[in-house]
Amino acid sequence: MCDIRRADIFNYDLYLEKFKAGQKGINPFLDYLDITLVELKDGYARFRMPVRPEYLQGAKAMQGGLIVALADETIAHAMMTQLSPEEGLTTIELKSNFLAGVSDGELIATATVFKKGQSLVIGDCLVTDNKEKNVCRVSATFLLLKKK
Repeated sequence: MCDIRRADIFNYDLYLEKFKAGQKGINPFLDYLDITLVELKDGYARFRMPVRPEYLQGAKAMQGGLIVALADETIAHAMMTQLSPEEGLTTIELKSNFLAGVSDGELIATATVFKKGQSLVIGDCLVTDNKEKNVCRVSATFLLLKKK
């Protein structure tokens, strides 16, 4: 079994405090894709993301990797709400099921923590469009990182 330990665990409490306050620049990836927070509470996160023309692939549908990235970030933030100060996270596995294409409007990602164990955290996310059509379902496993 791989044992990853880091002495420099990120301060998730401080990050989430700034993130919930709407501070820009603390997560450049979310800023770049214009992903915004809708709701964040214990074991739960909901984000929004516009479907822009530059996010479409050749068939004029939203590029799937961007949908999965939205889900990954949403799951990670739901998990962050359940971390202790000496814990961190890293994604180790993602499984996605694409359910429908989308070419305009907005995506809404809703994630919950399914289980937090001693070394792994499992989460689920459903991504819908702004008409409540299911677009993608993602399951993720994250490794808990702990300070030495």
